[in-house]
Amino acid sequence: MSMMDILSNMMNVFQVSLMLPVMILLTLLVFVTLVQVGDFISEYTKRRRDWGSLEINCKKIQRDIKKSDFSEASTTLKDVRQNYLVTSFAKESAPYLEEQHIPAIERLSQEYEIKMAKRLEHTKITSTIGPILGLMGTLIPLGPALIGLSAGDLGTLAQNLMVAFATTVVGLFASGIGYVLMQIRRRWYWEDMADINYIVNTIEETTWE
Repeated sequence: MSMMDILSNMMNVFQVSLMLPVMILLTLLVFVTLVQVGDFISEYTKRRRDWGSLEINCKKIQRDIKKSDFSEASTTLKDVRQNYLVTSFAKESAPYLEEQHIPAIERLSQEYEIKMAKRLEHTKITSTIGPILGLMGTLIPLGPALIGLSAGDLGTLAQNLMVAFATTVVGLFASGIGYVLMQIRRRWYWEDMADINYIVNTIEETTWE
């Protein structure tokens, strides 16, 4: 047996051994995708962006800071009611404003930006890995399917083609949903980050005047 035959057999054994892990991962990916859809719906129902209210709060914070009343400005910041991440940022940064620790507020805004990026990573991984696993699940059974075709075993051919088509559909399904969720969430977090930056800029510009 030549070296080429040995390597070819090794590669065939390796690719066939990957079929079960690929199918398991695709099944888990579908489950994760459904969980992400549920999380997305839950997040959507809690979103409430009120630009007018935020502007009123920021103007009041600006007036309080100009009066050097950082305690009142901190209370106003705690009263901000926007989307969850913006509201959470306002509550966490309020004690720093009362202590006049402005760099800590800037640092906290960066932490929230990182937090948003992490939340986007989940759906991005789903939308990226879905086609990869689907393609692997498509190509791996084609070898046994061609062998079955050459031997006239139509049963083996049909079974492997069914597996190949099923893994393709499942991978594209998970990827498509992940992509849509990622795009919508990206827009949401751009809005949230814009609101957080507006709060931070209001505090910084007023403090440094």
